[in-house]
Amino acid sequence: MSPMSRRIGLAAVAVTVPAALIFTGVGVGQASDHLPSSADVHRHSAHKAAAASNLDDPAKKEIAMKLVSSAENSSLDWRAQFQYIEDIGDGRGYTAGIIGFCSGTGDMLELVEYYTQQKPGNVLAKYLPALREVDGTDSHDGLDPNFTKDWKKAAADKVFQDAQEHERDRVYFNPAVQRGKGDGLGALGQFIYYDAIVMHGPGDSEYSFGGIRKTALSKAKPPAQGGNETTYLNAFLDARKEAMKSEEAHSDTSRVDTEQRKFLNEKNFDLTPPLRWAVYGEPFEINS
Repeated sequence: MSPMSRRIGLAAVAVTVPAALIFTGVGVGQASDHLPSSADVHRHSAHKAAAASNLDDPAKKEIAMKLVSSAENSSLDWRAQFQYIEDIGDGRGYTAGIIGFCSGTGDMLELVEYYTQQKPGNVLAKYLPALREVDGTDSHDGLDPNFTKDWKKAAADKVFQDAQEHERDRVYFNPAVQRGKGDGLGALGQFIYYDAIVMHGPGDSEYSFGGIRKTALSKAKPPAQGGNETTYLNAFLDARKEAMKSEEAHSDTSRVDTEQRKFLNEKNFDLTPPLRWAVYGEPFEINS
């Protein structure tokens, strides 16, 4: 029999098979082992609910951006911060943009390099040599007097806005969420990691994110290791506060005390609105 004849023959047989056999693989009236049981449906629903509690869910990510902006810029309108730039006197040079890219820590340099890859000849490209020179210092050499003005001009460019979001996710958000998932943490724990990595950087020194996490792990186990989520996150926040107090510019720990610790005490591990908190004494809320 030729291949074509074989396909035709099989098709003819299939026409005579009851519909129940075609779709379930069992006889009419016979229960199917392939149909989901109520327990399977429940497990699937629970899995979907768990997935939705991760910080990379779009709605949760939007909440995370607003929470960070409330602490960094005293505003929930994080998209208005593309143009933000100032020297806050913390030894990191200029701090700018939606996540506080700094001229003295390398992430601003990487941002402008990426922006220039996407749009050669942009208004900030001419500052690349100066940004390389001031990296690791608080110097403005080669940046003043026009860098802040040109930053704000670039901030109106959608390409630069997209570049800021790309670098935020690559350097800070995605690694924090991935590490949080690996430690068995929900959306709140992942956000606590994200806020820490934004302020302290992703390194392994004592007061960087890696060092803070190492200190927390010496005090408590995360859920992925069989530990209690509340106990572990309290240990992490204790270590985070110690790191913050080591720098005068970050010695106000209200973003931990009256924001993150508040959500933890409320056991809002999924960051489910309504959310009410205060930073530097200023109240904020997200209702949906």
